[in-house]
Amino acid sequence: MSRVFGRSPLSSDSRPWYLGSLGELEVAERLSRLSPEWTVLHSVPVGTRGSDIDHLVIGPGGVFTINTKFHEDANVWLGTHRLLVNGQKTDHLRNARFEASRVAKLLTRVAHAPVSASGIVALVGVKQITVKNRPTDVPVLRDSELIRWLHTQPEVLAPDFRVRLARIATNPSTWGGETLVPDLAAFGVIRRTVEGARRVRLAWGFALLLLVPASTLGLSTRFFSLLG
Repeated sequence: MSRVFGRSPLSSDSRPWYLGSLGELEVAERLSRLSPEWTVLHSVPVGTRGSDIDHLVIGPGGVFTINTKFHEDANVWLGTHRLLVNGQKTDHLRNARFEASRVAKLLTRVAHAPVSASGIVALVGVKQITVKNRPTDVPVLRDSELIRWLHTQPEVLAPDFRVRLARIATNPSTWGGETLVPDLAAFGVIRRTVEGARRVRLAWGFALLLLVPASTLGLSTRFFSLLG
């Protein structure tokens, strides 16, 4: 019966995970367009508590960790030390700095040479970004800006050292275990199910608009707006 009425298969607990995965897949697709000089890794495990780096890129412009955040239709306010989403404080800047620091330490230890890394916050789905001041150490970018920004960074890594770092980063032992590979097929099934349920809800909404008397059109329109 829930399928007939288009009930979403996502629970309140799983919905944040689903939206986060949508954002990561969107950024992963964009990163696939980087030029061949760049090495891209996804879901890189760090530490022993199941945490990972959404994306790690190594190229002429340096080493970057990318923290992807999906905030659908949100208003973002950005200052030197704060990033607000719909008026709410977030830890996005702090987390980006912490991830970059962890990666820099790990690569430095394995490479036996100093390696610096920068954290990036990639925002997916946001409606508006109001910038008061930009953080000097953490670029905050829309996903659509990411590739151009990376390609326009000045070259800071010599080709030989860049290749060496890429080799180190792609070795699972660097991160203390297997590099995680997103299960795109499984996620694709979930995504199609969610989108299918949404289409069913929309169809019921259209049917309701056709059937109700004109006097109740305002009520049904408000109901229809909730179905998406």
